[in-house]
Amino acid sequence: MLTDDTDDLGQGVSPDALTEEELLRELASLHGTRHDALRHGSDDALANHTRRTTELEREYLRRYPSREIDPARVR
Repeated sequence: MLTDDTDDLGQGVSPDALTEEELLRELASLHGTRHDALRHGSDDALANHTRRTTELEREYLRRYPSREIDPARVR
């Protein structure tokens, strides 16, 4: 369960404080809403979406530096 570790700007729980399940759920949610944020979000909303996605993706890569790589996936 998420804790109330948000900063003053309400920018979300620190990625390193998320459980594995929470991190994966947050990433899936952000990836699922990216198209809508790009097409319909304000400049600030898009920047915030990008910032949060980057934070969570960096945390995922930190936790899983040896993640399974599909050699056929080139893009």
